[in-house]
Amino acid sequence: MTLFHIQTKVKIPQKAHYKKWIKHIAQREGRRVGELNVILCSDAYLLDMNQKYLNHNTYTDIITFDYSEDNWLSGDIFISTDRVQENASMYNVDFQDELKRVIAHGVLHLCGYKDKTKMEKEKMREMENIALNEFSKMV
Repeated sequence: MTLFHIQTKVKIPQKAHYKKWIKHIAQREGRRVGELNVILCSDAYLLDMNQKYLNHNTYTDIITFDYSEDNWLSGDIFISTDRVQENASMYNVDFQDELKRVIAHGVLHLCGYKDKTKMEKEKMREMENIALNEFSKMV
């Protein structure tokens, strides 16, 4: 598992804690972590990926590419730190807390959770909250 950044100065603090937490989320869901990359990037970088690979011309906070097989979580989770900062300001939460929520969101997508319908969004939010609570207990 790698955690790194492209075109942004924001870095993931305490990488060892994040890696342990991500593995914990996966294990809770009956999964194991394989080749998994969490990449922090700029709005421009993620917009380019959104246009190129998903044919969407919009900003987004996260794009998750799922390469998982069987019970092995594998994929690339790209996160716009610009969107995370905007979300944190909009919802009046700490940047690091919002970053954790978005990372958990990506990992949960790899575990099979969706967020297209209202019910799926509610379940995703519930699982994000559980993951955030677990992070605070692990540190």
